[in-house]
Amino acid sequence: MPDHPTQSPIPHWAGLPLTAPLVMGILNLTPDSFSDGGAHPDPAAAIAHGLAMRASGAAIIDIGGESTRPGATPVPPDIEAARIIPIIRALAEAGVVVSVDTRNAPTMAAALDAGAAIINDVSALRHDERSAKLLAERGGPVILMHMRGTPATMNCQAHYADLLTEVTDELAARRDAAIAAGIAPAAIALDPGFGFAKIAHQNITLLRGLDRLCALGHPILVGVSRKRFIGDIAQVAEPAARDPASLAAALFAARHGAAILRVHDVAGTVQALRVSQALEPA
Repeated sequence: MPDHPTQSPIPHWAGLPLTAPLVMGILNLTPDSFSDGGAHPDPAAAIAHGLAMRASGAAIIDIGGESTRPGATPVPPDIEAARIIPIIRALAEAGVVVSVDTRNAPTMAAALDAGAAIINDVSALRHDERSAKLLAERGGPVILMHMRGTPATMNCQAHYADLLTEVTDELAARRDAAIAAGIAPAAIALDPGFGFAKIAHQNITLLRGLDRLCALGHPILVGVSRKRFIGDIAQVAEPAARDPASLAAALFAARHGAAILRVHDVAGTVQALRVSQALEPA
């Protein structure tokens, strides 16, 4: 039996009901993302893919213009914005709920102006000191992710005496800092940051311990799709071939309290969730 029901105790977030886990489709507009870098070489292809994910059941499309894989080179905000703003505008005008994966305040502002509804910051508002003030003024929802260091340094900082306690406490501290800056508690979702300053076995421990994070009282986003530790477990080297393994992890997360599932395979995840929920006891 699951430790947590699929229904979140939080009724809604970002204007979306949390009666079942929300599926967030990944749309990377980068040449160097670990799985799908360069997969959408022009705006028309990116927009078409975003619309296809929405048609397959994605509640949110998460758009990124800077890779944050381990060792990734930072992208200047103007280049990041140039990659994503036309796609954000087109999808938002089509009625898509757009989340923007960025850690730069100028990109956040431009994305919100273009119609983005959600900011998804892997640095939990640490990277750019202007971010918290901007989001407090704008008043929209934000996802705060746990990470130590930066994408360039995080692999050197995966040292924990008590992983679950330290991740929970550090994420709670970032939540508290956001609230102190004026961001509404109800606007905040939290992401444990799988693969960010965590090595393979630590990611497994973190996934098994989702109840500790759910106890913080915010929607929990789980993003494990195609990640290396999933490939290690499944013995699959190619990221794009890890969708079945990613789906198994997503269903586990949904059964243990995850409110948002960030995935590459939207159609497969939506179908699996429907069957899983239909088979649960009433």
